[in-house]
Amino acid sequence: MSGWLLALWLSTGALASEVHGMTISCPTWGWEWGSDEMATSLTTLDQLGVNWVSIHPYARIRADGTVEARPIDPDDPPEWLARPIREAHARGQQILIKPHLAYWGSPFSWRGDIRFDDPRAVERFFRTYRAWIVQIAAATRQADAFAVGTELDGLLEHEAAWRGVVASVRDVHPGHLTYAANWDHFEAVPFWDDLDAVGVQAYFPILDDGEPVTAAALDRGWDRWLGKLRVVHERTGKPVVFTELGYDRSPHAASKPWASGGWLAGGDAVQEAALEAALRAIDREPSVVGAFLWKWFPGERAHGDFRMSEPRLRALIARRWGVSGASAEASDDP
Repeated sequence: MSGWLLALWLSTGALASEVHGMTISCPTWGWEWGSDEMATSLTTLDQLGVNWVSIHPYARIRADGTVEARPIDPDDPPEWLARPIREAHARGQQILIKPHLAYWGSPFSWRGDIRFDDPRAVERFFRTYRAWIVQIAAATRQADAFAVGTELDGLLEHEAAWRGVVASVRDVHPGHLTYAANWDHFEAVPFWDDLDAVGVQAYFPILDDGEPVTAAALDRGWDRWLGKLRVVHERTGKPVVFTELGYDRSPHAASKPWASGGWLAGGDAVQEAALEAALRAIDREPSVVGAFLWKWFPGERAHGDFRMSEPRLRALIARRWGVSGASAEASDDP
């Protein structure tokens, strides 16, 4: 199968979990995606069974709604956009481009907090956002999939504007399109019918704080959300893909998976149990075609939170995605 849509087209009510994805992040603005370390990381991920990767180009959001980014030539894209696509395809991997708005330095606490009371700011946002997102889509037209937005759920009420964004991206990008809704808003996206897949930032709280972390409890927690995801799939006819899924080294990883754990005592075991439960959930839910794990750094030059490159997590990923333990020991550390 060449993409998540083929799983839907060929199904008779059952979808195969085909997206074994990893988000490759960056500690700066993204130049690392064009580096030799990026290419080495893609080889390492291929050895772990990763068949999709994702990168997230940035623009900045201002208080008045203006979206700002460095200009690029879509017909001559920079290497930090072109090389990841080229290198992924050379390894038989597919790639999702999932642009992010950088909110730091703005009055917004995170992307889901971006909203405007002033109609002029709304107009300014969608005008400048569309110009940027179309530029990125055109520059990455060789990519296999593209997200028209990430966690911008505070702006979902502007349905017509979003449909205009989707249409403009369709004009320049031939790949599968999705929107990456936060886990608490995927049921409220009004324009899934214009897209090819339901994208979800899958930081679902699976346990209550203080609840014992057992495989049975984690599975029950996931079953509550899988039922809701199934309803959206059945309503829209679209496959569901987890555009992000990850856990930090925290004893609260299953109850607050979106939070950095600060590498607290006991975090390793909970992180591993939560990740394995999530992969089990994907395997048993036909409407979910897979996930992009969060996250990996090119060359592992940065040491931060949510790192899927730690040896114990590499081994778990390789085991779940059908790769031998020997491959899980591969390293791209410089």
